[in-house]
Amino acid sequence: MAKSLEEIISVMRSRWGLRLLSLLTAYSLCLLVCHFLAWLIRFDFAIDDYYWNELLDTVWFVILVNLLYLALFRQFSGIISFFGVRDLIRLLVALLAASCTIALLHLVDTPPFLEPPPRGVILIFFVLSFLGLAFMRLAFRLYREREAFQGDHRKWNAKRVAIVGAGRVGGSLARDLFARKGLGLKPMFFFDDDQNKWNSRIHDVPVIGKPERMLDEKFRESIDEVIIALPGENRRRVQEVISVAQEIGVKCEKVPSIDELATGRVKVSQLRNIEIQDLLGRDPVALETDNIRKLIQGKTIAVTGAGGSIGSELCRQIAGFNPKRLLLIEQCEVQLFKIEQELVSLGYGSSLAPLIADILDRDRMHSIFQRFKPDGVFHAAAHKHVPMMEHQPGEAFKNNSMGTVIVSEMAEAAGVDFFLMISTDKAINPTSVMGATKRMGEIYIQALNATQPEGTKFLAVRFGNVLGSSGSVVPIFEKQIEAGGPVKVTHPDVTRYFMTIPEAVGLVLQSAVHAHGGEIFVLDMGEPVKIVDLARQLIELHGQKPEVDIEIEFTGLRPGEKLFEEIAHGEENLVATDHSKIMRFICEPENLEDVKQALQDINRKLYILEHDQFKQRLQEAIPEYRPYLT
Repeated sequence: MAKSLEEIISVMRSRWGLRLLSLLTAYSLCLLVCHFLAWLIRFDFAIDDYYWNELLDTVWFVILVNLLYLALFRQFSGIISFFGVRDLIRLLVALLAASCTIALLHLVDTPPFLEPPPRGVILIFFVLSFLGLAFMRLAFRLYREREAFQGDHRKWNAKRVAIVGAGRVGGSLARDLFARKGLGLKPMFFFDDDQNKWNSRIHDVPVIGKPERMLDEKFRESIDEVIIALPGENRRRVQEVISVAQEIGVKCEKVPSIDELATGRVKVSQLRNIEIQDLLGRDPVALETDNIRKLIQGKTIAVTGAGGSIGSELCRQIAGFNPKRLLLIEQCEVQLFKIEQELVSLGYGSSLAPLIADILDRDRMHSIFQRFKPDGVFHAAAHKHVPMMEHQPGEAFKNNSMGTVIVSEMAEAAGVDFFLMISTDKAINPTSVMGATKRMGEIYIQALNATQPEGTKFLAVRFGNVLGSSGSVVPIFEKQIEAGGPVKVTHPDVTRYFMTIPEAVGLVLQSAVHAHGGEIFVLDMGEPVKIVDLARQLIELHGQKPEVDIEIEFTGLRPGEKLFEEIAHGEENLVATDHSKIMRFICEPENLEDVKQALQDINRKLYILEHDQFKQRLQEAIPEYRPYLT
């Protein structure tokens, strides 16, 4: 007996025991007060001796029944200072059930010590106890939040924030910022294009009007930061809001994407800086995910260059469509390990086959294709850096052209359903070795497709510059800005098409759905962007002023570079697809034997010819190629 008593005392002294004891005490005191008030109200604050004795006889029973139901509805398992809508509903149901139980005792014969109080007292007690316990829990919550705020107040210098977007996301953001004062952000205004929301308040924050109202003197002086809470809105509108923020000279941030919020990976208050893709004004491309799933689900899919910028994103998106087996073919061990571990962490480990292989190793590629028998191939392995390839054209030809030949031949021999080559807009009327060697690969797979129209479908997808890929202009500019400048632009008039990596890969997958064989697909890439404008925007995003804080230096076009990229060759015919953002180009394929002969002639002289001679020999095979000669 003594040992059991010691165990009970030990439990009650523990953190859990102390919390339970505090909840029990708080609830009991509140119920006791409400019980007395219910009797007083029922008898107009004039209770005679008879009913006074009945009050004292029933108080312990009423409180005990209510505590029992509160325990059944888990009101003792929570922390008293945390109180939300779910807790409020459980509290209401628990007290209602307790009151109904006590009231039912009037229908049966009970012993004197279980005699229920009058029905009017039960009803009044239910209302008072619900209001009292709810108020007590709310008071504890407000006290906790106030204490948390005051604890950080000395070190908290709140920035005055304008939230653009007075919808559900914006409202959640404001609530989060008020609750987490340590973030140092205080919502001051909402701005929204919806006129129905104007002149209203959300969490006591006024909704002013359109975002352009921030330019008014009375608002711009009261805003230290702008947060865009429009994760699903038109990107052009986001770009306009960013321009407004830049004009009033304040920092601009954005809530996470709607996908990240929906999956619960991030909270609405985990803001991110504005990135250059937010400034391009491009709307996301809608994909036919059901058709893509039919193409991939339950199939064995191979991706060459799986560790590269495009290849790794291909692997991420393909894995999400539940393939039977995903072959990650990559020459670089480090890059292969990186993408493999990322996919394993996302739960795709059982379908992965990471394969270290050089696409120029014919025997290795033959063994992979014969062993795994892939249903589809996405060929992303390539040398892509334009200036670097100008100085070693043989390596560009070997990897981009001959590598495509080897992989496509293996695909045909293994009976692959489709072979998709990742190409580039630089293959159109090429001026660089990289573009010319990619064009040579296109010519070969089109010729190969024409020889076996009922076999493997061969196609290519062209797209422009990809934001965030290795060697792309944006990371280079950002490093130059961080170093204090200058930002080096080749020419004031040079323009490029841009898209994000996920967008480019979405196009690739969508194109595979529409393939009949022999086509070259191109995304409607919108309007080209002047690189100098891109540089200025990046400088402004870093809080600097172009030509004042950071200089822009023009260095001249590099070998192989164009002023602007083109959409199609003169001999290519445009054919519409079922997707409004995808174009299909078809041209008359060349004779396969002639193409093979040209490839073999060039390949035999790979290490014999000088760079300019090699480029001239490549020009003979691709007449539209205009090489840069030293």
